[in-house]
Amino acid sequence: MSSVLELKWRKAPTMQRNATCAVIGAGDYIGAAIARKFAGEGFTVFAGRRNGEKLQPLKAEIERLGGRCEARTLDARSEEAVTAFLAEADAHAPLEVCIFNVGANVRFPLLETTERVFRKVWEMATYAGFLAGREAARLMLPRGQGSIFFTGATASMRGASGYAAFASAKAGLRAVAQSMARELGPQNIHVAHLVIDAGVDTAFVRGRIAEARGAEAAASLPPDTLMNPESIAGAYWMLHLQTRDGWTHELDLRPYGETW
Repeated sequence: MSSVLELKWRKAPTMQRNATCAVIGAGDYIGAAIARKFAGEGFTVFAGRRNGEKLQPLKAEIERLGGRCEARTLDARSEEAVTAFLAEADAHAPLEVCIFNVGANVRFPLLETTERVFRKVWEMATYAGFLAGREAARLMLPRGQGSIFFTGATASMRGASGYAAFASAKAGLRAVAQSMARELGPQNIHVAHLVIDAGVDTAFVRGRIAEARGAEAAASLPPDTLMNPESIAGAYWMLHLQTRDGWTHELDLRPYGETW
């Protein structure tokens, strides 16, 4: 069932902007919610994910409501692919917002974490985030404005048992974002890193809960125990609206009942 906020954000855009929002890692939940939000605010959305055909329902939904969305297959670990994706977005309309939302969440005991797993997770989070941020900055700097945002996680701040690969990769992404903020902020480019310190309400997370606590527990969670992807999208929109005399670099986001 759609929340009140979700219904509000899914209205047809009241104005069309000559601006593009690129979403790298436009998955079914957070990425899709971000795409809907910015499309609803009049941006042309360029959505990219590894299996681009999975974006067709999102593209159709946005266009049905009067928005604009371009869907592309994108390997965020490929320098050539990221460069081409953002260049195409910028050619369509000036790139004003770039949001890096690649997940890379895996859990393996240390001795079962292979070299391939560790390297791949680093490529998906730290390296791909660097590519996205660098290429977005390359396009935004000549115009002297823009927003570059990164989706982080609890693992960005601390490691946990079984998360050596994921935590190190997300911590690396946070450091990339912090360095970019310090370098690009004085040039009027807003860089922010969002720490999603909670389980997000997705089929994957509910499946994890069902495995640990049983299907009944997963189905009967109290309201707002998990974070609604639309709430995360709203936080990104709020960050983009901030005036430069009060920019947020890092924002912790968690449900009211989350322990931390």
